[in-house]
Amino acid sequence: MTNLRHLSCAVLLLIAVPTSHASEPPADVLTGTVATRVVERGDTLQTLAARAGVDVATVVADSGLTSAHALASGQPLVIDNRHIVPVNRGAAAIVVNLPQRMLFFFDRTVVGLPVAVGRRTWSTPLSEFQVVTLETDPTWDVPASIRAEAQRLGRTLPASVPPGPANPLGRFWIGLSGGAVGIHGTNAPSSIYGAVTHGCMRLHPDDIAWLFPRVSTGMTVRTVYEPVLLADIGGRVFLEVHPDVYRRQANSLAAVQALAANRGLTGRIDWAAAARVVALRHGVARDVTSAETAVRDEVGFP
Repeated sequence: MTNLRHLSCAVLLLIAVPTSHASEPPADVLTGTVATRVVERGDTLQTLAARAGVDVATVVADSGLTSAHALASGQPLVIDNRHIVPVNRGAAAIVVNLPQRMLFFFDRTVVGLPVAVGRRTWSTPLSEFQVVTLETDPTWDVPASIRAEAQRLGRTLPASVPPGPANPLGRFWIGLSGGAVGIHGTNAPSSIYGAVTHGCMRLHPDDIAWLFPRVSTGMTVRTVYEPVLLADIGGRVFLEVHPDVYRRQANSLAAVQALAANRGLTGRIDWAAAARVVALRHGVARDVTSAETAVRDEVGFP
């Protein structure tokens, strides 16, 4: 068995409503929805946001809360976890957009799953990989680099961690070519949708359990870096802007304008609304269709 569990990572599942039933999904696709979630006992903003694949600040803003708001059982929260699927897919069956912190699985439908990715100082590599190994109940062979880091922080890590609730890899491991990273579960679900790992891509335990049996060795996995996404969905223009977590690509209004010009969407966008989306960087798809475009489409004018 190829020993890839020692990778530098010890890194959720909201399956998005399928938006396409074609074998080759259309270029512009949204996953997720806007829904009201009723708070249950034990829920926190962090756990709910991580599970849905949105930032806490986005849930706070959409629900009219303050950041220090204490949740109460039965309280309704608005959770918008709509995400634009990156178009830079190639032939990959799995695409992970790092600043978006989303994994997209392509079959007859597109399913979007929130992930945790590498932190700024230990980033997930941008590359195209093949799935080389699939393991259930893996042992984590702790890399020397991670053990050294823990020692500098005054902690001690063992050489290996056996399967079980203390294993940061969770129950499933999808090893990728190159020997640097993999996709796996976690024993810390609230870490999902963060940039917190040593390079690997973590999924919520329920999400990795859903994904794992659908993956086979030889599948292509591509990581991309798109903090700004733009989509034309049924005549409406959606914009999604994320923080530039690795400081690699502009997420400014100028970047949106360049993307819109390339897509031929400049005249269909409400640019004041687009500027607000850029400023807030809520990380979900927002409708920025201009009023003129909406009226023209409604009455059927060309």
